[in-house]
Amino acid sequence: MPRRIAIVGLGLIGGSLGLALKRANLPDLEVAGVARSRGTVQKARRLQAIDIDCADAAEAVSGAQLIVVASPIMTIRGVFAEIAPALAEGAVITDVASTKRDVARWAQEFLPMGVHYVGGHPMAGKETQGIDEAEASLFEGKPWVISPSVTADEASVQTIVGLAQLAGARPVFMDAEEHDSYVAAISHLPLVVSSALFSTAFGSAAWPELAALASSGFRDTTRLASGSPEMAHDIIATNRANLLHWLDRFQDELMRFRDVIGSAEGERVIEAFARGQLERDNYMTNGPPQRDVGEPMERISFADMLLGSKIAGMMRKQEEAIRAAEARVDEKKR
Repeated sequence: MPRRIAIVGLGLIGGSLGLALKRANLPDLEVAGVARSRGTVQKARRLQAIDIDCADAAEAVSGAQLIVVASPIMTIRGVFAEIAPALAEGAVITDVASTKRDVARWAQEFLPMGVHYVGGHPMAGKETQGIDEAEASLFEGKPWVISPSVTADEASVQTIVGLAQLAGARPVFMDAEEHDSYVAAISHLPLVVSSALFSTAFGSAAWPELAALASSGFRDTTRLASGSPEMAHDIIATNRANLLHWLDRFQDELMRFRDVIGSAEGERVIEAFARGQLERDNYMTNGPPQRDVGEPMERISFADMLLGSKIAGMMRKQEEAIRAAEARVDEKKR
């Protein structure tokens, strides 16, 4: 019997994940998909990102061992409520949302006992969205944050580790609160800054002349302004406090630069920009500073882990039976 993975939401991330799964050519695996637009589902089928197109989320998840919710953040609550009655016992549920705290709370609120929620966030994407932008290599070499719920068993966590590795990503463990604080700095703040910078230039009466002069520096710095307004709304709605914190810190840094520039002291100006140059060059050359994270993560066989929760449950029952038998033998010896 084929093993089913369901993908709810077939935009850039969901579509790319479907392509990565199909590229892996795992035996006896079928990928079911559903999206808000029928046209999107049909495109995903033509691109061979999915095997089965479904009319609704409940149909897609029926019998699935793994469900990936790749819909916009603010729709996930409704998706959890919709799919809850159709979930198989032992199913593993993950998501790809760029905020984690509220999604984890919705999972606890709506998902039934007997299924395992493991939050996820692949740190990959583009400023352009939709199934037409999907590519199997989108996740290669990128971090994939894994944020398990307290009720998720080890096998379900390893299933999501295997999924990330199969897509070419690097699994990174982080709790939901920590994740939301960090991505506010390195993902959500750049989105706001990009949009604000473009709005500053566009709002000038000299915009036609400015636009004619704009080159790669302006385009690169404002690239994220071309992203989805719906995504920006959902990020802010679910991570407002963290984003405001980092906006305040950025504002302080801008004021520091303003003070340096206003001082007209050449040495201070050079020092301010040299510090940024040196630190960024070091980061680009050597990567992020390393903390002691213990042994490297073992590569997981995704095909083996797909039935992880069921297997783990069977093993626990066997261990309990062995312990009970040993206890009976000890009792007879007494």
